[in-house]
Formats: sequence, structure tokens, C-alpha cells
Amino acid sequence: MHVSELFRYPVKSLRGERLDAADLDEFGVVGDRRWMVVDQEGRFLTQRELPQMSGVQAHHLAGGLRLTHSADRDCIEVSVPSAGADIEVRVWRDLCHARLADSAAHSWLSAKLRFECRLVFMPSDSLRVVDPAYGEPGDRVAFADGFPLLLIGTGSLQSLNERLQQPVTIERFRPNVVVLTTEPHVEDRWHRVALGGVECAVVKPCSRCSIPRIDPETGVRGPEPMATLGTYRRDASRQVLFGQNLIHRGRGAVRLGDPVRCLA
Repeated sequence: MHVSELFRYPVKSLRGERLDAADLDEFGVVGDRRWMVVDQEGRFLTQRELPQMSGVQAHHLAGGLRLTHSADRDCIEVSVPSAGADIEVRVWRDLCHARLADSAAHSWLSAKLRFECRLVFMPSDSLRVVDPAYGEPGDRVAFADGFPLLLIGTGSLQSLNERLQQPVTIERFRPNVVVLTTEPHVEDRWHRVALGGVECAVVKPCSRCSIPRIDPETGVRGPEPMATLGTYRRDASRQVLFGQNLIHRGRGAVRLGDPVRCLA
């Protein structure tokens, strides 16, 4: 087995970017989901409410990011905001502090998403911890739903696509790491893995929301692939599971082609 694809999502729920290598810091992939779109009350916004977010591409830059609207190719570069513009934001039940981007970023995003919103950045001193039921003291996460990394095996996607009339791409599921596998959902049996030289704890199956129903190319929401996944990937609580959440146990880099070893 080896790493076949790597992704980073600089802004939560905007389109991500493919990588050849992913450096890992205390939050996960460097630059991954350190930015987030919020409403006027500081509550996080995603494609669940605004499927048009799939039409904005985010690219990580040194000192900021670049946003590009797929429909008109209009773009804007945003710098990491300086201290002093902190607000409290909410991600699910978590509250943490973030820094407001400049007003030009708010205006640009509000126009492209057709919804009044603001863009915020998580500074290094903002502490959002992983659920202690799954993590260890000191485990942190940026604006991802709950964990630093998401891994999916190619065998799992192939098994799903064999059941669908219209195959879907892995981008529907927004993983960080894709592993070349042959057995469907073999990652369900892993407890600890090495991605190249970086060891990771495999802590929790990923329960899927409605976002995989949104075609990332068009922003159109449909019933699949969740309708089909629901026929064979529901757990006892009726949640649909696809992929595994990971917590990395150290720093380092993961590269395309790196071997993937199951350690436990």
C-alpha cells in the first residue's frame, strides 16, 4: 500500500488543492482548515447550508491564501490578519477565538456566495482540542469538523462506484490522505498506521453529512452517493460511515508514493 493522493483544504468547506507532499504541524497538514467562513454571529458556514461554496477554490500561500471563483475566475489574495481583530467563533459545539480577515475579503466572499459572511483565521494561540474520548492531552485541531486528518482507501471508493450508476470522485469526501488499497474498507480494521515515516492513530470512523451529495464541479446537490452508501455502510446509530479519522503522533512530511504500513 502507498499514498496515492494528498489534499489540503485551506478554508473549511471551500474547494481544496492537491499536493505532492504534505508537511504536518500541530494542527495536521500545514495550512489545512486554518481559515473558515462564518456568519455575522461567528457560526461556521459550510456547503451544507451554502452548496455554492464548492465554487470557490482556496490555495494556501506563505502568509495568506488566494481565493478564486470558478465561474468568473475572479480572485483575491488575503493576508493572515494581525493580532487585535479577534472574535469568538463556533464550530459545532466548540467555541474558540479567531482573527477577522480584512473587509475586502468579507465583501468578496459575500458577493461570490450571495450570502453575508466573514472570513476568519485560526492563530497558533487559539486552542481547540480533539474530543478527549478519542484523543490524548495536547491533541489539537484547526477548523476541521473534529480531527486533524481524514484517510480513505481507494478500494472503498471503488466498491462504492461499482454500486452507483454514475461513479463519483474522491473529492466528494474531502480526504487529506488517499491510500491505494484493494480490499474495500480495510482501513476500518486499522488502529495505528505509518504514513511514510509519520505514525498516526486511527481513532474513529468518519460519519458522513450531506456534503458528499454535492457535485464539487457544479455545486448541484443530489441523492447520491449517500443514498447508496446508506444501504450498506450504516452503523448501529444509523450514521453513514466512510473513511477514518486520524491523529498524527509527530511531525514530518507525507509524500505521494510513501509506503503505508498498518502497525496495529
